[in-house]
Amino acid sequence: MKKYLLIILSLFLIGTTIFAVPAGNNKSKILVVYFSLPEGSDPNNLNREGENSTVVINGKVLGNTEYMAKIIQENTGADIYRIVPKIPYDISNHRNLTNFAKEEQKNNARPEIAGKIVDVSKYDTIFVGYPIWWADMPMILYTFFDSVDLSGKTVIPFGTHGGSGFAGTVETIKELEPKAKVSDNGRIISRNSIANSEKNIISWIESLGYKK
Repeated sequence: MKKYLLIILSLFLIGTTIFAVPAGNNKSKILVVYFSLPEGSDPNNLNREGENSTVVINGKVLGNTEYMAKIIQENTGADIYRIVPKIPYDISNHRNLTNFAKEEQKNNARPEIAGKIVDVSKYDTIFVGYPIWWADMPMILYTFFDSVDLSGKTVIPFGTHGGSGFAGTVETIKELEPKAKVSDNGRIISRNSIANSEKNIISWIESLGYKK
């Protein structure tokens, strides 16, 4: 009898080993959400602010945060969703743009998002990316967080900055989404080094366990 029990136990352990879910998070359903605002689209005619806010890859202009989002998407197999304002920002004059962004912040504005906001219910993990504007997220990110329920989901912040790092925005996201699991292992990259950051970003994704 003991012999049969040992055989059954052995088969059970073998089956458990075979069918166990691999360690790490790479089996999660992943979404990359981002907001990016490149100040220019012609790679041959970018002014100083255009160069600061963009990366040119194979002749195509990408916003700094857009570039980061695409690397994350490509290396995780995630779905991707870009936050686009219903009323476009005027990028023809940098000073006017920054003044407008500051006014939005002062008024605690909630700029409307164009189109239907992505259904987050089917995702386990959501990478959320944004540039730092005036030591905070752009206000349209607040619109996004107000519009979705991220309860129980893993939220991983990422973004680009001009010298401020995350500027406390990770803590802000925790306050906005108290029922989400907001990671302290997000990644923020300077606009001065974003163009050469692909390996850095991939290594970070790998360290989190999301590399496909």
